[in-house]
Amino acid sequence: MSTPAEPSAVAGGETDPAAATPPSSGSRVLVVWTGVLAAFVLAADQLTKWWAESALDVNAPTIPIVGDLLGIRLIYNPGAALSIASGMTWLLTIVVTVVVVFIIRAIGRLGSRGWAVALGLLLGGAVGNLVDRLVREPGFARGHVVDFIDYAGFFVGNVADIAVVSAAVLIALLSLRGIGLDGKRHTDDAQPAERSADRPDDQNDPA
Repeated sequence: MSTPAEPSAVAGGETDPAAATPPSSGSRVLVVWTGVLAAFVLAADQLTKWWAESALDVNAPTIPIVGDLLGIRLIYNPGAALSIASGMTWLLTIVVTVVVVFIIRAIGRLGSRGWAVALGLLLGGAVGNLVDRLVREPGFARGHVVDFIDYAGFFVGNVADIAVVSAAVLIALLSLRGIGLDGKRHTDDAQPAERSADRPDDQNDPA
C-alpha cells in the first residue's frame, strides 16, 4: 500500500515558508497598541478642539498660559502648518489621506516598539486634522482645521500637530540608529557583508 503524497509534492513544488507562517504574537500586539495610541491621540485632539470652540472666541487676543511663550487663542486654519497653502485645502486633504493609507499599510510590518509609538502618534495626528478637513466648514475636503495653542505668536497649532511633530522626531532618531519597521538594526546587518567583501579570499588566492 502506497502512502499518500505530501501536499507540496502533489502541487509539484515546495510551499513558501514565509507565506505559511502567520504573524508572530508580538507583531500582533504591536499592531493593536499602535491602533490604541492612534485612537487616544485622535480622541484627545477632537476633545480639546471641542473645548476650544466652546470656551474661546475666534481671533480673540491670546490668553497667556506661560508668559509670552505659550498661550491659547482660537483660529481656523485653511492651510497646513504656519498657514502654508491656505488656498489649496482640497489638495492637502488628498495628501493627508494618502499618508494615512500608507501608515496603515506600514503598521502590518511592525516589529519595533519605537516604530509602533511613532506610527501611532503619526496616524492619530494625521487623522485628527483630516477629520477637520472632511467635516468642518466650508465643506467636505475643504474644512478648516481648529488651532488654539499659540507658541509665542509664531504659529498656532493643536494636539494633532504635537503628535505629528513628536512622531517625526522619533522617526528621525530611529532612522539614525538604523532601526527598521521590523525592529532589526539594518546597519549591523550590513557590516559583516562589508567586512567579508573587504577581506581577500585566501582559498581563491593563486599564490
